[in-house]
Amino acid sequence: MQSNSFLLYGANGYTGELIARYAAQYQLHPILAGRREAALAPLAAKLNLPYKVIELDDTTALLSALKEVKLVIHAAGPFHLTARQMVEACLQTGTHYLDINGDISVFEMLHQYDQAAKAAGIMLLPGAGFDVVPTDCIALLLKKLLPDAIDLQLAFATTGGGVSHGTAMSMIYKLGEGGAIRKAGKIIRTPLGHKGQWIDFGPKKLFAMSIPWGDISTAYFSTGIPDIISYTGMSPKVYRLLKLQGLFNWLLRTSAVRNFIKKKIKQCPAGPSDDMRSKAFSLVWGQATNAAGKTATARLTGPDGYTLTMYSCLLIAQKIWNNQWQPGYQTPATAYGADLVLEIPGVKREIVT
Repeated sequence: MQSNSFLLYGANGYTGELIARYAAQYQLHPILAGRREAALAPLAAKLNLPYKVIELDDTTALLSALKEVKLVIHAAGPFHLTARQMVEACLQTGTHYLDINGDISVFEMLHQYDQAAKAAGIMLLPGAGFDVVPTDCIALLLKKLLPDAIDLQLAFATTGGGVSHGTAMSMIYKLGEGGAIRKAGKIIRTPLGHKGQWIDFGPKKLFAMSIPWGDISTAYFSTGIPDIISYTGMSPKVYRLLKLQGLFNWLLRTSAVRNFIKKKIKQCPAGPSDDMRSKAFSLVWGQATNAAGKTATARLTGPDGYTLTMYSCLLIAQKIWNNQWQPGYQTPATAYGADLVLEIPGVKREIVT
């Protein structure tokens, strides 16, 4: 095993390729992996990196590849279809697991492997990218600022940039499924965008609507705060249209509609160009409230979501190689603290109250 090597599964995807391209900045050496040799071979030749063609259902090949590395960055979604196979293989081989998932149901499913991961002596850290590093770090910071908080609101927005094929495909599987919040410690299903508000992100005020972001799962694990809601920046006009989605959820869940949208996505660019990413930036806001109505508020700015994901995955992978990790299921903040996000280039944080 080469020093500082790791398996990068889904390397030929948009975010996977970004991670592969920048790994050397963190003195890391990825072994590119995925299902299609036609996509992997040119990338491996371009970056002068080794590669392996592996189907997730080929348990023998997957176990063989994982035995050679200390950790895997799993970047091949949709994760509700791919995460379980990879985690169960990691448990057998003693390989640390990171992914870039943002799906509440996947976080909840992986949390069930906590004791198994502890017994195997490995860390399971899903959500090692923009989903959910910045928001998770803000959540833990607010918990420290207001230890008796009972309500947590988190919001994010991006300016510029675009959406990758992988992100868009994952979103398709959620069409017509509605939203979610956490209430009294339990995840409750709600209509998508059932709440909306204007939020002062610092550089600008933006309208935001509630969405089923991964923090509905992870922020509860990180903070224990019983009521949690997540928002994303959204045009008020689009928000009003989405409020009508409930009338068409049955249609959005049909295979015909989803396959039509998938076809359209494949005709688009793989994701934002390097130039688009360099000009885009992300905004995060959080506010905790206690029973007496006292609040604590914080916000941060950083690079666009894909760039932040690339940096955070490599930063965490480097920490694991330096033997900085916690056994069992972890969130970014429980493993590395509220200040982890400040180690990512371009991130600035402000405590407002």
